[in-house]
Amino acid sequence: MRRRYVVSYDVSDDRRRTRILELMHGYGDHVQFSVFVADLTDQELIVMRGRLREEMNEREDQVLIVDMGRETSPLEDSLEVLGRPYRPSGRTLVV
Repeated sequence: MRRRYVVSYDVSDDRRRTRILELMHGYGDHVQFSVFVADLTDQELIVMRGRLREEMNEREDQVLIVDMGRETSPLEDSLEVLGRPYRPSGRTLVV
């Protein structure tokens, strides 16, 4: 069973931020500058957390992972968007 997560990061170093951005493209949809929505199994979540920890500096950077519950509908149905419309990007899974 998959659950939907919002992953947001605040990374101070450009190189680390770029590596985390590239890593997250393999797990979810890039919905804003440093925000992804990812539908993950428990195992995928564990692996993603480990990979994020490898790339970040835990004293300087922050990653927030918000559990939004079970994956039940398309992302577009669960977003309220103000301003420019949300357009989903293509997604490839990298594990």
